[in-house]
Amino acid sequence: MKLTKKVVLARAKASDLDSIKKLNCWGSNLSDISIVRDIPNIEVVTLSVNNISSLEDFSHCQNLTELYLRKNSIRKLEELHHLKPLPRLRVLWLAENPCCGQDPQKYRMTVLRNLPHLQKLDNQAVTEDELSQALEEGEEITVPPANERGANGTTDFHSDQHFTESAAETESDPLNFSMEETNKIREQLGMKLLSREKFPFTSSKDGMSKKSSVLKAILLLLNELDIEGLEVVHKSTENRLRTLQIQEIQQDR
Repeated sequence: MKLTKKVVLARAKASDLDSIKKLNCWGSNLSDISIVRDIPNIEVVTLSVNNISSLEDFSHCQNLTELYLRKNSIRKLEELHHLKPLPRLRVLWLAENPCCGQDPQKYRMTVLRNLPHLQKLDNQAVTEDELSQALEEGEEITVPPANERGANGTTDFHSDQHFTESAAETESDPLNFSMEETNKIREQLGMKLLSREKFPFTSSKDGMSKKSSVLKAILLLLNELDIEGLEVVHKSTENRLRTLQIQEIQQDR
């Protein structure tokens, strides 16, 4: 799905793109975000839980300070090449993308080596020791991904098999929420975090099913959304239902 100017203006409650400094389109099934190139003063972008596969569009956002892209479809850490020219970027959330691979330490060191000005990565503060360590353990990225420069044989921190398995696991349990996960989402949406006492469900020996827990978490978040947010959720729900219905039809054949 393409992020359009109309949606951007509605979500940011703005009359023109130049006046927008914050944009939140979390969980909107987006894959084309090229419109961000036309938002020159954007500072904070929240696009977690979408289908974004490239960081190239963000290279045009010179005022960007915070970028939230958790749970997208970014497969190669070489995409970081597009963020290196951003002098003000201080916060990046890239966790739960295929590019993170199976070695979290290698992933973190590589990100910090290429983006040493970050103050927080994946909701964890960056330390001076980590930055020094990243110079030795991280891999420097000097070129964009292969598919963007017409060449093969580039760094990829996961195997296709791992990506397929991860995708299948996510598909079978797409919203494996916990209290921590719910609070991560609330933080990205600018909401107040929940205390354990106010959290509507916890694990027990009886065991509440994951699906039931997920449903409660979603309903809790719905209470915080305005009309525009609910419209986005409604559209995403319709798309998800349509996908599941197609899968059922194919299985019955």
